[in-house]
Amino acid sequence: MAALDKRTHDLKFVRTFFTTPTAEQGEADSAKKLRSAIGLRGMQAPDVWVPDNEDATAPNMRDEGAENIAEVVAEGGADFPGEIHPRVVWHRDSPETRYKGFQHMLHIADPENGAVENIDGFVIPEVGDIDDWKKADEFFTIVENEHGLEEGSLKMSVIIESGSAELGMEKLRDEMGKASNNLQRLFMLVDGEVDYTKDLRAITPTGGLPAWKELRHNTSRAASAAGLIAVDGPYDDIRDVEGYHERITANNAMGMLGIWSLTPGQVVEANQSPLPPAEGYWLIDADGREVELETEEGVEVYDGDRIELEAEDGGYELEVGGDEFFCETEEDLVAELLDLLDYVPSMDDIVDSMEEFEAAKEAGKGAIAMTQAATVRIDGVEVDIAQDRMWDEATYQALQTPITLFQDVYRNRPDQHGDLAELYSEDVVERAMSVGN
Repeated sequence: MAALDKRTHDLKFVRTFFTTPTAEQGEADSAKKLRSAIGLRGMQAPDVWVPDNEDATAPNMRDEGAENIAEVVAEGGADFPGEIHPRVVWHRDSPETRYKGFQHMLHIADPENGAVENIDGFVIPEVGDIDDWKKADEFFTIVENEHGLEEGSLKMSVIIESGSAELGMEKLRDEMGKASNNLQRLFMLVDGEVDYTKDLRAITPTGGLPAWKELRHNTSRAASAAGLIAVDGPYDDIRDVEGYHERITANNAMGMLGIWSLTPGQVVEANQSPLPPAEGYWLIDADGREVELETEEGVEVYDGDRIELEAEDGGYELEVGGDEFFCETEEDLVAELLDLLDYVPSMDDIVDSMEEFEAAKEAGKGAIAMTQAATVRIDGVEVDIAQDRMWDEATYQALQTPITLFQDVYRNRPDQHGDLAELYSEDVVERAMSVGN
């Protein structure tokens, strides 16, 4: 068996986890939304599509929903560009619910229905402690044996929606690989903050969800330790694109590169957000608020009222919020500004730096300095700034992660090749696919 903390599945990253109701009452075609979702392509198509036969589908429609999944996936699953992982019903405290989910898995995976060759796995919600995960795994094994499928061929993903499930993640490294289970089939750990909030009996003054940063960190850590993929839960305010982007950015900083998407618009945002930007840009800390500088004729311009800068006889007066700094020399001013400024590198910047480091390493150098320079304008005062960053093997490996993500996306999502070439240019894409290999 491969080391637990190494990804063992073909798909190394999941950016988007998109759920769709499997059957809706009152529609001439109850599978209408499934047929629409399976036709998504390019940036609108998720890495993982989840026909949702649990929360998104009414209880009295779930039997029909399982039939719809089998029918729609049999018809169009071969052409769908991402992976397909239906969610079935399950509950740690309800044998009846677990058995119903098992029946739905049996039906969907029946080769006579023609869908299983396009089904990559199933998503199991409402799991409890590690023994409950083993129950689900055993049902997977029974389904595979019942239908003559290879054991372990169906991936299993679980939704962390309880304290017991969160604690169960800590035991994965001890349990995976034992002869008594097939838990190596595990693929994604997905947070479900709504039910988790209910399970922990959490209360907020507004009735909104707590941030649950610890849960997201614990899920990301457990996924890394067990060679799995971490995915955040749904962001319900589908109109708040900026908030969704901020949530993705915060998750990415914890190693959680995937997020639940509720609409094709959210899918587009979540597909693009973890990838390096097409153009690099500067950020400035404006009294606790991160502001992107505007580029005007090669100059990076701050045009706000939280930072003020004035050139005076004998120096510079810099004011940030309520704090005032007097800089006697331009060097002193540059030092103060560098404490406020950060550069976000473009894909081209990252590839350039990696290529430069690879060439230096080939020439026998263990570390090199990379310089990023710009002219910054605040209140009409222009200052030339430059910052150096030492690149060694550790830096190279750390900054290789977004490139590795891009390479995995490019290999697994040929339907996005045109979008990526349009975003970055063919030359940058070709170079990005070559570095780090």
